[in-house]
Amino acid sequence: MSSKGKIIDTQMVVDSLRRKGKIYKKMLEISPKELGVRNRIKIYKATDIKGYFWAIFAISQKSRILMKDVHKMQEIYGKLTLFCDHNFKHKIIFIDAPLCSKAKAAFKDAGWKIER
Repeated sequence: MSSKGKIIDTQMVVDSLRRKGKIYKKMLEISPKELGVRNRIKIYKATDIKGYFWAIFAISQKSRILMKDVHKMQEIYGKLTLFCDHNFKHKIIFIDAPLCSKAKAAFKDAGWKIER
């Protein structure tokens, strides 16, 4: 067994959202390089069956997610809205790492739904 833990992949994201009743008619992975971001993160742009746009981020790391990471995710989200040339109705972040309580509150205040 690998010591890295589980890796968040596209299938896991789709399966997790499907269990919650979220179905998308289109889902596109956007490379962090396209946004000029060096972070190891998976970014998806999805359209649900009602036509709403969803920004889905997936982070898998060993170290704790802190407030500085929240600011970085907000910055990446800003770049994503410029890249896609529209805003997103929903923002979801999949986190496979320990999460600081202040960072968790900051994500919620910024309108993110956190999936673990």
